[in-house]
Amino acid sequence: MVFEEKMITNGEPEEEEEEEEEEMVDPIETLRQKCAETERCVQTWERLEQCETRVGSRSSTQEDCTEELFDFLHARDRCVAHKLFHSVK
Repeated sequence: MVFEEKMITNGEPEEEEEEEEEEMVDPIETLRQKCAETERCVQTWERLEQCETRVGSRSSTQEDCTEELFDFLHARDRCVAHKLFHSVK
């Protein structure tokens, strides 16, 4: 047995209301962008870019920029952690 929900109208054709869906925005992405602009994150980002430039300019090197990447991610995520749960319902 199938139950159908129908609108009762006064002889008028049945029209379904279109619901406007709001696009959900993940608050962590917004906070990551804001935190990446803080002084500490900008400094670690600049060191990461310098490392990538240095490594990219060499034809043969065993150096990678893992440490600099982790420093940036740590600084950014530390900033996000202090702010994220205040905006979550």
